[in-house]
Amino acid sequence: MAERVAETGVQRRWIPPGEMTTMTALKPLTAAELEDWLDEELDAVLSLRRTSQAAAAALASVPRDQQDFACHWIAIIAKTNPELAFHFANHAAEGLTRMTKDDAEAWIIQTMDAYDKMGLYPAIAALNEIEAFAAARAQRARAVTLEEVGPVLELFLHALSGRRLKLETGETAFTDTARIHLPATIALLPTRAENLRLYKVLAAHLWAQTWFGTFPGTHPGRLLERCQSLPDATYARELFHALETFRLDACFARELPGLYRELCTLGDRPRAPASWAPWIARLEAASATVDDTYEALTALYGEPLPKPRLYQGVLDPAAVATALAERLEQERVALHNALKAMVQGKKPALDERRFVVRKDETGRRDPTLLFDGQPLIPPPDVRTLMQSIVQDLGDIPDEYLVAAGDGPYAMENPRKPENVWKGTYHEEGAFHYNEWDYKRQHYRKEWCVLRELDVHPVDEPFVAETLRKYAGLAARLRKTFEALRGENATQRRQKHGDDIDFDALVQGFAELRSGRELSDELFVRNRRFARNIAVMFMVDMSGSTKGWINDAERESLVLLCEALEILGDRYAIYGFSGITRKRCEMYRVKRFDDPYDHAVRARITGIKPQDYTRMGVAIRHLCGLLNGVEARTKLLITLSDGKPDDYDGYRGEYGIEDTRHALLEAKRDGIHAFCITIDTDARDYLPHMYGAANYVQIDDVRKLPLKISDIYRHLTS
Repeated sequence: MAERVAETGVQRRWIPPGEMTTMTALKPLTAAELEDWLDEELDAVLSLRRTSQAAAAALASVPRDQQDFACHWIAIIAKTNPELAFHFANHAAEGLTRMTKDDAEAWIIQTMDAYDKMGLYPAIAALNEIEAFAAARAQRARAVTLEEVGPVLELFLHALSGRRLKLETGETAFTDTARIHLPATIALLPTRAENLRLYKVLAAHLWAQTWFGTFPGTHPGRLLERCQSLPDATYARELFHALETFRLDACFARELPGLYRELCTLGDRPRAPASWAPWIARLEAASATVDDTYEALTALYGEPLPKPRLYQGVLDPAAVATALAERLEQERVALHNALKAMVQGKKPALDERRFVVRKDETGRRDPTLLFDGQPLIPPPDVRTLMQSIVQDLGDIPDEYLVAAGDGPYAMENPRKPENVWKGTYHEEGAFHYNEWDYKRQHYRKEWCVLRELDVHPVDEPFVAETLRKYAGLAARLRKTFEALRGENATQRRQKHGDDIDFDALVQGFAELRSGRELSDELFVRNRRFARNIAVMFMVDMSGSTKGWINDAERESLVLLCEALEILGDRYAIYGFSGITRKRCEMYRVKRFDDPYDHAVRARITGIKPQDYTRMGVAIRHLCGLLNGVEARTKLLITLSDGKPDDYDGYRGEYGIEDTRHALLEAKRDGIHAFCITIDTDARDYLPHMYGAANYVQIDDVRKLPLKISDIYRHLTS
């Protein structure tokens, strides 16, 4: 049945089934009408033995607004997977009877997320858990979800120091030293504030395991081997965890007293057996290490266990051993290659003994790298790498301090980003981003996998040739930007200044005549304009830019870099491309901290067309980088030749809507986005994505360098 007659009580009109409506007078659809519509919508998965009769009969028993709600979502789910839509149709009436529409929508979105991440059968299992989901939603008045607090918790954990730990949803709370797994929802305590505090303390306690040495990297499988060597491995693991919790609590009390006070507010701490007292005193000493915990494990094996603390989580030694072993090998190879890049070309020639690490005053966390006896300042990513190694091993071993050369470390690193898609580990070390699905009106969680790659530098005279080709234009740009650098800013309504502010004087006189007191802010003051700007250039490197568009992009970047060096603004350049949601790629051309040197010029020269144009994930990633920069004005300027497009269906309305939502997220973060396009059809979609005043279309690519400079000058003035 393609359409149906709806009786409104006043007139009859044709209403498509599943259309959302607020017309309360519409009569409920009959089972026959619903069956006809379901037969058409779910035709691909129906057969003689498998019909929509049961689903139609169940839906016929609910009110009309619930029928419309169910039909709306059946149609949406069918576009993703008709089989899943069939199962939802059979559960819809029960779900709507047990839950409100808001709760039912959350149930549907959870199901779709399960389908996106794990496939059809886990999604069907999620549909079947109606009773459990309804009960959990009934607790939502006091519940807190990881989705809502996750971004804040990640910032909180990063502020605690150590390597960045990614938050992930899990059935239990544990860490493998690379990720912290937390339950999707916490509603154990009476109020939202208390449950939020529990999330915070739980995450902090798992972080403490990685920071205070619960899992030393010198022996990744130590805990697993120790537990398995005892008669009851599960009891041994729980005993070790209980003892280690006493040690970590004492670390909090000494080093993070504020967090310790929050920890103590989470109810009574279970009492340990009296026989534990001497060992607890030892574990709470400032000199205690995990070795003391292992000794206590041996001494107290067989003793009764205290009740686990609310914030304790669980231990998964197998996951820890796997993550630690993989990370140690990756970081060893990464440091070898980083050292080689840092000292390439330095004299005297390298040998294996020239690198030395000097520890800081605490002896642990911030090592200083020496080369030939002189301090060598590593880039931020290398410093982070060194700190991560120290966090695991307590030091950087001598065998790590060897630059990769012609010896055993010169072999190709199997974990190089450009080779990631050849192996089985394609999501290791990648960034994961949500993507907006306009049909569902919700995000697909962690749908896109993105990696940063370096543009392969090309040692050709492209930059010099560009400067010769545009010598006159380059000179004009320099003069324009020099003038922009020297501009003054006029501050009005000042108490002291260089001249009278006549507007303020007229207003003050009027207020004086009306009986009010005359303001003393009657002057203007001219001050040198202090520029505090960070600009991110996002360059389209899709395959469609091949040829003159790619040349124009590179020429524009050369001229712009030359001008920006005069102006002194902070700027970065990244290219973007990729193919499908699992292979989104950002190409580093120039980071904010990189000088405009020969290496950057070689990378600009090396910008080449790649694959497709998945814009939403690129915008989200670059906005994340911009958010890490302290600046009053933040700009994201996109150079592109067309609209969003990718091989896996990321095109048309889907791609445009996801890009628009990414830009709305940027706007909420205070980032001003602007697009410069060479697409002749841009007026069809750019106003919707960027807004009418935030894009420009160029019909002659020869105008691109000057147009970019004009726009930049306008945006930053």
